[in-house]
Amino acid sequence: MTKAEIIAEISSKTGIEKVDVQETVEAFFKVVKSSMVGGENVYVRGFGSFVVKKRAKKTARNISKNTAIIIPEHFVPSFKPAKTFVEKVRTGNKPTAKASK
Repeated sequence: MTKAEIIAEISSKTGIEKVDVQETVEAFFKVVKSSMVGGENVYVRGFGSFVVKKRAKKTARNISKNTAIIIPEHFVPSFKPAKTFVEKVRTGNKPTAKASK
């Protein structure tokens, strides 16, 4: 599902104009991005957490040149789904029986 499809579905379910829904969705993503860039985690109850994870400094190998390179410590964005969300996905996605050939 794309962002445009999400906007269209929210608009059809709520009756709010697509332009207003798009501004709201864009504002949400902007707040999440700016918070994470600032080192803050974002928690959405029942959905999940957008967290900043720290990766430690490590040594890696460039196998084509047979040299070692040092990757400095850095931060990466991550998403951890809530337990209720994981359970809904787990029970909601029933595999469909495929026809045998």
